[in-house]
Amino acid sequence: MENSIADFIDFIEQSPSSYHAAENVASRLEEAGFDRVDETQQWPATPGGHVMVRGGAVMAWFVPENFTGGFKIIGSHTDSPGFMVKPNPDFHNVGWSQLAVEVYGGPILHTWFDRELKLAGQVVLKDGTRRLVDTGALVRIPNLAIHLYREKNFDPDRQVHVQPIVALEEDEVSFAQVLAENLNVDAAEISSYNLVTVDAQRGEVFGAGHKFVAAGRMDNLSSVWASLKAMLAAVENYSGNDVLVLSAFDHEEVGSSSRYGAAGPILEDVLTRTAGALGKNQEERRQIYARSSCVSADAAHSVHPNYVGKHDPTHHPLIGKGPVTKINANQRYASDAASIHLWESACERANVPVQRFVGNNAVPCGSTIGPITATRLGIDTVDVGVPLLSMHSARELVGVQDQLWMIDALEAYLVG
Repeated sequence: MENSIADFIDFIEQSPSSYHAAENVASRLEEAGFDRVDETQQWPATPGGHVMVRGGAVMAWFVPENFTGGFKIIGSHTDSPGFMVKPNPDFHNVGWSQLAVEVYGGPILHTWFDRELKLAGQVVLKDGTRRLVDTGALVRIPNLAIHLYREKNFDPDRQVHVQPIVALEEDEVSFAQVLAENLNVDAAEISSYNLVTVDAQRGEVFGAGHKFVAAGRMDNLSSVWASLKAMLAAVENYSGNDVLVLSAFDHEEVGSSSRYGAAGPILEDVLTRTAGALGKNQEERRQIYARSSCVSADAAHSVHPNYVGKHDPTHHPLIGKGPVTKINANQRYASDAASIHLWESACERANVPVQRFVGNNAVPCGSTIGPITATRLGIDTVDVGVPLLSMHSARELVGVQDQLWMIDALEAYLVG
């Protein structure tokens, strides 16, 4: 257990941005024997594992020796809420050098104040080369002292109050210079970038009995890591007849509408090209989809002891009690009776306890990639996730045992 959770924390540390997460997953799969696929080349469907990266998304598929089934898909997402660096980042104010940022997704704003933040993501050089960067602790969004802020509620302006400090203006620091130093290139070589703020503090196990993990970005690296571990375990001695698919999308936190988001074509591209490489025509591919299923794995809400009234009174998923099946009558989640049975049967085979989440009628819930995948492809889909507190905070909380159970349940789904 200790080794597994240490690996989970390492994985989060090595995945400060969606681009790092995608490369991290691909590299680990390559080490396990998967071959890296170039989308511009002939598509492979030879027996064994294959993996491709598109931007901040990663797709992997394992082809069995005898394919007569469907696709078994685990979906997750690599991005997390935070702040993106704007194209013209440098500005000065009353002697301070600051960084212009744009809010990405729905972060709990106050949790990002008074934390040492690093910047991470992709940088494209003038020659078209793509590089990943992790600056280490670099910036901070400082709070206003309570002596100067007597308002009842903390309500920061999303434009004015969240711009981080970088240095004193007299230091004449430019963001391009900082990036260049991290990449060991000249500042003039930098063409463009996609960079997000990241809590610089490493994740850690804590609490009585060491039952909890505190870290950033566990929505949704908790599912990315669990699906990776499940895929690696499932393919070791796989004897089934389905193609196993890991799909970790980017941009879920902002609606998934991008060329490597769930609303884009990336998963359908993988499934279509794989079926074609296996010699299947359009009619046969549709038959394969009808035999397929998807587990949309995204973090779920644990009941909060200080805000019990925000939860449905008859559904109180709790950290430490197992993965959660997410259900919503208005199709914010894709789960239905058939797909719930599929998932919870896998949990039963793995001896994993399962909980169910339904939102309070007066508190609308969020959504996931699940309804998008089900709508785009017509594939049976269920929404699940480990229970989590402080979702969208700079630092979230999950249960150690839930993370390990999630691996077991996902592996049982793939091989069952």
